[in-house]
Amino acid sequence: MKPQQHHLQSSKEGRISLAIASYQSNPSLSLRCLAASFDIPRSTLQTRLHGIKPKRETVSVNRKLRPIEEQSLVDWILDLNQRGFPPHIIDVRRMTDHLLAARGQIPPPLPVGQKWVSRFIKTQPDLQTKWTRSFHSQRALCEDPVKISIWYKLVEETRQTYGIQDRDTYNFDETGFMMGVAALSKVVTSADTIGRAIHEQPGNRDWVTTIECICAAGWSLPPLIILSGKLHQASWYTDLPTGWVLAVSDNGWTTDQLGLAWLEHFNRHTESRTIGTWRLLILDGHTSHATPQFQEYCRTHKIITLCMPAHTSHLLQPLDVSCFSPLKAAYGHEVAELARQGVFHIDKEEFLSIYPRVRSSVFTEQTIQSGFRATGLVPPCPERVLSCLTVVRTPSPPGTVAGIEAAWTAETPHTTTQLEQQARHVRELLQRQSQSPTSQAIRQLVKGCQLAMNSATILAEENRKLTKDVISSVKPISASRIHTPIRISAHYTTG
Repeated sequence: MKPQQHHLQSSKEGRISLAIASYQSNPSLSLRCLAASFDIPRSTLQTRLHGIKPKRETVSVNRKLRPIEEQSLVDWILDLNQRGFPPHIIDVRRMTDHLLAARGQIPPPLPVGQKWVSRFIKTQPDLQTKWTRSFHSQRALCEDPVKISIWYKLVEETRQTYGIQDRDTYNFDETGFMMGVAALSKVVTSADTIGRAIHEQPGNRDWVTTIECICAAGWSLPPLIILSGKLHQASWYTDLPTGWVLAVSDNGWTTDQLGLAWLEHFNRHTESRTIGTWRLLILDGHTSHATPQFQEYCRTHKIITLCMPAHTSHLLQPLDVSCFSPLKAAYGHEVAELARQGVFHIDKEEFLSIYPRVRSSVFTEQTIQSGFRATGLVPPCPERVLSCLTVVRTPSPPGTVAGIEAAWTAETPHTTTQLEQQARHVRELLQRQSQSPTSQAIRQLVKGCQLAMNSATILAEENRKLTKDVISSVKPISASRIHTPIRISAHYTTG
């Protein structure tokens, strides 16, 4: 049931309860008028007054799982979802079959049908089906609230220690382009099209790296563009915007020398605009940012660098959050438009004519400031990120329920069916003696034991799958390698 439907159902049940209370206090009231006053069907009010429960509160005789088993199954699904591994429908169906088999009944219950899981989810307000999206495991593991909270604390302490103003806060990073490759997009095509629509692309895969830097005040530095090649050619940049810098490398990637060259470029464009004494530069852990020359230059020119935690740039870096994605989408749209016009080769000159146009439409004051705001940097607000983390936790060992040694039986229950038989026998003995609170305690104890047994069944099935995967991943050692000596080399570094 969707949250909105669940809310409407709760509101309706509340009106029915009020109508019943009104009728019980004054039985002379007309049921028709009472139902109209509380906006409920008269037939529903009449059946409730006769003691007939709503359908959602009645247990079907054809129900596959018992309430305790359903609760165990829901807890298992929610636990997997919290850890970042929501199960597929077939996984839920298989786990349901294992819970049924664990009862120990003879003959064993039949497996659930193909549509059982879908019907089961509709009866659970805590569950729903969703399409999945890929999420890299390293990013998921690094979305640790403790580590990210430490990062925000470090940023705030650095700003206070060095008196860094909002307008002196910068973020820079590299992003890459394949010159002639357009991004995937949704298009309008013929209804007779089978599969994905064919979209012609120029196909030039030469790599270009652009180093971009933005300020929390809402402006951006001229970029440094790295092209693949040995030497510059004057024909590449006949009409390049003022302040833009071109560089070359063998493969179009950033090098340590180009990283230092960009830092000098950064200092030239920001030194005169600095309000305080120090500037804060937020960056990632690229090797070109950790060289002694890079750090020495920053120290000399009063630039404080802070490196984000690994695999968190999609959360903590303003450029990733607000700029790079629309920039690449706009560039891909321009490449696709050229292909429709018959231009099937994007060279360096063509790239340098497209990029300034799409960049000016993306790097606006509003977009830049929204990136700093969304990452909780300016103004400082860590909760903007901490409140939306995909937290992946390691499951804790399930709690154990201490067993009670029963003096009247010599067998320990190993299945939920045996446990229910013994619990029924205990309740009968208690009812013969007296109606004490012990009966309620026994019911709670039996419920805990049933949950523990169902959890053990679920964990046993998961362990079986893991053991099977481990065994299949172990490769046998060939006979030729048994007596092969192994050479171990050690490298020591001194601090």
